[in-house]
Amino acid sequence: MPTYERETTVRSPFEDVWAFHSQISGLEGLTPDWMNLRVERVIGPDGEPDPNVLEPGSEIALSMCPFGVGPRQHWTSVITDREREDGSAYFRDEMVHGPFDRWEHTHSFHADGRRTRIRDRVTYELPIGGLGDAVAPLSNLGFEAMFRARHRLAKAQLE
Repeated sequence: MPTYERETTVRSPFEDVWAFHSQISGLEGLTPDWMNLRVERVIGPDGEPDPNVLEPGSEIALSMCPFGVGPRQHWTSVITDREREDGSAYFRDEMVHGPFDRWEHTHSFHADGRRTRIRDRVTYELPIGGLGDAVAPLSNLGFEAMFRARHRLAKAQLE
């Protein structure tokens, strides 16, 4: 399966970075304006709307319209894993409805003194069958722009 990865370091303590990314406001704050993100619904694992923390079982329904071009793309993800140890943590979301045949995004965080390393790892399958593997390198261009912007916004908001 094709994979995209990006890592950056922010001058912010691990606890602050982890707390920021654990809430839906973190997703909203890290999504570049040109994606035209709309969070449609967030439901916690117990069915409660708008949970404070995105725990395993939380479902996020959103839509986006990159650059305002074309119809809005609807996307639903579920938080499947969330673990924290001393100085490191991660959570994973998987798309259950959306534009990809498969999308799994692991967000990991590692304390580095007073700084924190943030790493995004996405494994995905494009919705065009076997041809998807051939064109996957082109999709990385779009991922690069999106995640470069996300990491720049993380630095701006957390430092």
